Amino acid sequence: MAADVQPAPPFGDRLASAVRRRESAIVVGLDPDPARLWPGGSPLPGDLAPADAAAAAVADHCRRVLDAVAPACVAVKLQSASFERLGAPGQEALAATVAHAGDLDLLVLLDAKRGDIDVSAASYANAAYGSTATPWGPVAGTGADAVTVAPYMGRDSLRPFVTLAADRGAGTFVLVRTSNPGAADLQELLLADGEPVWAHVARMVAEIGAEPTSAAPGATLDAVGAVVGATAPERIARLRELMPRTPFLLPGVGAQGGRVEDLAPAFAPGPGGALITASRSIVGAGAAAGGDPAAAALRAAEALRATAAAL
Repeated sequence: MAADVQPAPPFGDRLASAVRRRESAIVVGLDPDPARLWPGGSPLPGDLAPADAAAAAVADHCRRVLDAVAPACVAVKLQSASFERLGAPGQEALAATVAHAGDLDLLVLLDAKRGDIDVSAASYANAAYGSTATPWGPVAGTGADAVTVAPYMGRDSLRPFVTLAADRGAGTFVLVRTSNPGAADLQELLLADGEPVWAHVARMVAEIGAEPTSAAPGATLDAVGAVVGATAPERIARLRELMPRTPFLLPGVGAQGGRVEDLAPAFAPGPGGALITASRSIVGAGAAAGGDPAAAALRAAEALRATAAAL
């Protein structure tokens, strides 16, 4: 590393600082469906190919959502597949959305749920965070500050993300106890020690987060986080015991039935210890209540922020 190049601050510190600075633990989720975008978007040229037109409309929608709710949020969670399904133009829409989020001082979490080993895992990590290993020089990734990953294939499927993220000052959120109803099919199964699968995964996440390759001396929070569904609040206290320094990403609030009021143990580490993520309940607030979608989305995000701040 050149003498004048400073290493990036560790993700845990960046996250805690962002939560303090923006006075918010709310993450707006964007999983744009070209058939269900906010009305009133910018006019599109009439000669665009279908994929280009869909991607341009998605990018415009995402920009308007972020402009509306940024004052109440600390980050945006971008559902990778919602952009990937539009092909190359979708990747351009993703890049534009990441750049706009940065302009608004929002962290970007890429919800990709990657899970593979060896070369494939490293390739996925490079796609998310960028690569410096090509013969032609550095290649930019998505620009995300963190990415979600699946632990089913074990520690060696996680370490390429964790290691590369640490070099970039980025984070990795591991699926631990998810918010979907089918989570119980595997994650609640009891192991030989009498504890569920999610408890074993939680210990693994805490151990990896404490390893020298990912831990930052003096940091309050680890760079390795956990996705913990808000729809199973009875698990939160135990998960926090198992992962005392781990940032929690808490999906499932709003449309899936989770309640912020039930998540207080997740916030124990202080600023950045827990992030509330909501998608449909924020972006779709206008459709549910009527009126201007931007104003309705901001009201919904502000209400979540106020509730989380009171915990």
